[in-house]
Amino acid sequence: MKALLLKEKEDMSIQETEKPVIQPEEVLIEVKYCGICGTDVHIFHGEPGSAEVTPPIVLGHEFSGEVVEIGASVSRLKLGDHVAVDPNIYCGKCTYCRQGRVQLCEDLSAVGVTRNGGMEQFCAVPETACHLLDKELPLEVGALAEPLSCVLHGFHQISEIQARTKVLIIGGGFIGSLFLQTVQLKNPAKVDVCEIDVNKHAQLSELGADHLFQSTDDVAAEYDLVIECIGKKQTIEAGIHKTGKGGEVLLFGVPSPETLVEFPAFDVFSKELKMAGSFINPFTVEEAVSLLNQQKVQVTPLISHTLRLEEVPAVLENYGDYGITKAIVKL
Repeated sequence: MKALLLKEKEDMSIQETEKPVIQPEEVLIEVKYCGICGTDVHIFHGEPGSAEVTPPIVLGHEFSGEVVEIGASVSRLKLGDHVAVDPNIYCGKCTYCRQGRVQLCEDLSAVGVTRNGGMEQFCAVPETACHLLDKELPLEVGALAEPLSCVLHGFHQISEIQARTKVLIIGGGFIGSLFLQTVQLKNPAKVDVCEIDVNKHAQLSELGADHLFQSTDDVAAEYDLVIECIGKKQTIEAGIHKTGKGGEVLLFGVPSPETLVEFPAFDVFSKELKMAGSFINPFTVEEAVSLLNQQKVQVTPLISHTLRLEEVPAVLENYGDYGITKAIVKL
């Protein structure tokens, strides 16, 4: 079978490999679509993912496919099922897992990060990591249940959005567009989006943005909730600055480990600001799949690039040059 192997930092190529041999508790998935995530870009360039990455490894933690083989201990899935994969596998033993905060697991492993993932024709996955998709749901949509589930976890990190809540989303790319749609489901007072690329503004308006800005310089500091989806020093600092009194900042964009930010500590003190991070997707994939099955969140309009496996290395090498909202790989 074909597999896209990351042999070392910035060295990735197609390899012919044997089909995986599944364990009793696993299923073999014939991968149909695999999303490219910002985390894949970080890993390609030698930075960490959700866990430490040790090449050689097959990346791809956002994927869907069809179950083509089941292990002896598998009881819930059957051949032919369409599934989306939750890549994160928790130890269940550490202090954080025993507290129910599994996303902080001290021995976290993940499909496409610490074990081979969806950028190969067939992938072995624990049955517990698979979530059933409606057969009518396009598999390219199902592949994006994982990033949607991460967005849904973000809501667990903040206060409940109410009818009076004014929301600003910084970054109107794929993740920002998912936040825009899911925030709208909660009927806030308004949801504004700051996105530097004006070519994305029409689509963001169609998805429900009340006001659109190209620069945070044009935004008033009045928001009850600011969701930062970029992970850059400037946008994180702007997010803190644009939060009103008693407000919250959700830092969702994935920064480089070297990113340091500066902000007036007095503002946090005097405005009683709250800041929260959001890491991976504990217990939210089922909800994400349900929203996709019910078509309450639209992801198809956000897919800007559909790639062949052979095209992925060049895209990861120069990701910023492609104008990508969301890229998926069709296997």
